[in-house]
Amino acid sequence: MKQKEDITAKVLENLKFESLNAIQSAMISSDLKANNIVLLAPTGSGKTVAFLLPLLHHLNQKTTGVQALILTPSRELSLQIEQVFRSMGTGFKVNCCYGGHPMKTERNNFSEPPAVLIGTPGRIAAHLRRGNFDPEPVHLLVLDEFDKSLELGFSDEMSYIIGQLPRIKKRILTSATQAIEIPEFSGVKNPVTLNFLTEENRPNIVIKAVRAKENDKLEILIQLVCHLGHEPTLVFCNHREAVDRISEILTEEKVVHDTFHGGLEQDERERALLKFRNGSHQILITTDLASRGLDIPEIKNIIHYQGAATEEAFIHRNGRTARMNAEGTAWLVLAEKESIPDFLTIISNCLRKSGYLNRHNGSHYTSAPAKRIRSAKPM
Repeated sequence: MKQKEDITAKVLENLKFESLNAIQSAMISSDLKANNIVLLAPTGSGKTVAFLLPLLHHLNQKTTGVQALILTPSRELSLQIEQVFRSMGTGFKVNCCYGGHPMKTERNNFSEPPAVLIGTPGRIAAHLRRGNFDPEPVHLLVLDEFDKSLELGFSDEMSYIIGQLPRIKKRILTSATQAIEIPEFSGVKNPVTLNFLTEENRPNIVIKAVRAKENDKLEILIQLVCHLGHEPTLVFCNHREAVDRISEILTEEKVVHDTFHGGLEQDERERALLKFRNGSHQILITTDLASRGLDIPEIKNIIHYQGAATEEAFIHRNGRTARMNAEGTAWLVLAEKESIPDFLTIISNCLRKSGYLNRHNGSHYTSAPAKRIRSAKPM
């Protein structure tokens, strides 16, 4: 126990954390009691550190090979977890594997296998099929944003991977959905569930709306972006074609911005995120690809240019703001006769009286308290 406390204290010092939060403390306590843990927590709550700390306590410097495997639904989330683990200063090697760059580089890294391997299901499965790393030493498994992996159709890959891991002793699942069905292939039985998706843990987000005259949503979007241009802002669209179209118009308006979607090369996506993080531009136009896996605490605004298809998608988009007890605003851009999704009927009365945004006269909008909208996925 003393050794684990010393490890935790060193990690907190390296991360410049004053202390563990409630979620992280609960994970460490549960780690002492359970081999299967399901963590449900709001975005920006320190969830990544919450599952990395127990994992770290079970790593052994004398063991050769991959000891812990973390599967994520996206390359961005994989890279983020890798960055957090490196920041912890553990002394253990960590590698990240994902599609979009040569497999040869990753295969060469296995010549000295990492203690912690992070990656997307497709790429990790490919390495296993090619025998690029030995699954025998793996005894810790984390399925981060498990619900999203299922949604994206990674069931077969995850089933194959887990089937190749004969010595798993501890499994940790994280999910945005409280009523998730855990497939049998996960091997998770009688888990301890830590549910932090409660009222008091919900992010401090205010929901606001602007309605376009004569369905001119692009014009109202440009006005809104200009109004918010000095604050970090994500603009969500449903299709990459819409992202590119909006980008062209913003370029014509000389509005500094960047784009992020699955049609871009991996280096283009990473460059766009880097510029957004370092403040080279304050506006990122994106698809739902950016609704998970982005840990940028300073994002102030989320703009839904095209409405989220489901409540879960709406939640995940909003989860990019109001992180770590900060405040944020989610904006709905609506055409004149655009209907309100059923899951947002709680603010429909406000929207009937919606005002308009004007570049010269300031903003006029409707708003509803965020505490009445269910919380977002943990990050």
